[in-house]
Amino acid sequence: MRPPAGGIARHAANMRRMRPITCLRLTVIAASAAVACALAPTALAGYTSSITQLTPAERKAMTPSVWRKGCPVGLDDLRAVRVSHRTFGGGEATGTLVVHEDVAPAVARIFRSLYRSGVPVRKIEPIEKYKGSDFDSIEADNTSAFNCRKATGSGRWSNHAYGKAIDINPIENPWVEPGGVVYHTASRPFVKRTPRPGMAVEGGALVRAFDREGWKWGGRWSGTKDYQHFSADGG
Repeated sequence: MRPPAGGIARHAANMRRMRPITCLRLTVIAASAAVACALAPTALAGYTSSITQLTPAERKAMTPSVWRKGCPVGLDDLRAVRVSHRTFGGGEATGTLVVHEDVAPAVARIFRSLYRSGVPVRKIEPIEKYKGSDFDSIEADNTSAFNCRKATGSGRWSNHAYGKAIDINPIENPWVEPGGVVYHTASRPFVKRTPRPGMAVEGGALVRAFDREGWKWGGRWSGTKDYQHFSADGG
């Protein structure tokens, strides 16, 4: 989302797209007509989601890189939201977002909307896979939520530390400082906000999905923009 630590002090219900069977009718002279039919590629299975308490294995994996004593929320307050999503290759995958229980239903609805709108998401993995490193998660273009850390350039807790913020497609939606400064090389082509797949742009399907749930977007901040960042209360 933002500069690496220590750097600059700045961060459906089974909807199916059923393609019709296409048939090529071949008329053969002096013979009966033959019909050859081919089934179009398999349709996507449709959106699914689930909300569960963290398992013992998930809690262990999060501690201490992502959650530790002194964090503003306890592990009992968090939920694992498993969602299906479109991929950039035109298929679908499943990922897990760890969020506060209060926003878990809204998160499931947001990703249902993204799925139905065809918005691709690169990958969705809990940030403990990256040992809690926001920088490394962004380098992998990973969409993530809970991470017990301070807000970039601030001594206060980030909304990620409360499980009430999501960073989505962070390469396509970078943290951009005045003058077009970004901290991830792969994000440079996305400083110019010409709409492309997976991008959060004003009026686009991605931003509208969060708007409907009342979430605030970092792309509307003055000065530095945080295009990947959506939060339940604006922080």
